[in-house]
Parts: sequence; C-alpha cells; structure tokens
Amino acid sequence: MARRTFELKSIDFPEGMSMSENNIEIVCTNNGPLRVIGDGIVLKDAQGNTFGLGGRHIISLCRCGHSENKPFCDGSHARVGFQSEIQARELPPPPPKP
Repeated sequence: MARRTFELKSIDFPEGMSMSENNIEIVCTNNGPLRVIGDGIVLKDAQGNTFGLGGRHIISLCRCGHSENKPFCDGSHARVGFQSEIQARELPPPPPKP
C-alpha cells in the first residue's frame, strides 16, 4: 500500500477566532472514518477552496481510500473490510527547524 504524506501549510480561521475558540474534535473511529465534530468546521481543498458543508456540525472523512465521495466517507470501509484500530498516544516533539 502506498503511503500518503500531507503538508499542513496554514489554517485560516474567521477574523477574531482562534483554534481554542473553534472547538473542533476529530475522532478516529475503529475500522471507519475520521469523524470531525464541532461548530464552524472549515474544510478546504489543495487550492484553498472551501467545501460547502450545508451547516453540518459533524462530518466523516474517508480513511480507507475507497469512497466515491472523497474526502467524505460513503461507508465503503464496511464493504471492503477496512481494518484500522487507533489508540491515542503521545507524539514526540517535532525536530528543531534549521
């Protein structure tokens, strides 16, 4: 299986709002999607265009790679038998910048 890498460039919040005020939670569901929960969810594509989420406060993002509605989950993980159980852990500090 090919490994995917992502680069986080920046996060743009509405004026006067910070990460702590946004109250977004991301839950890694066992054998399923990433569930994003909160008010004011902002999801952008690689060009910076914002997805219209229709006022949703919960969205599910595909982890299995088989969704026909990427980046959103369409339940394909159940059909293909996707298995991934994640347990929270501490990440090491990031390497120092040169």
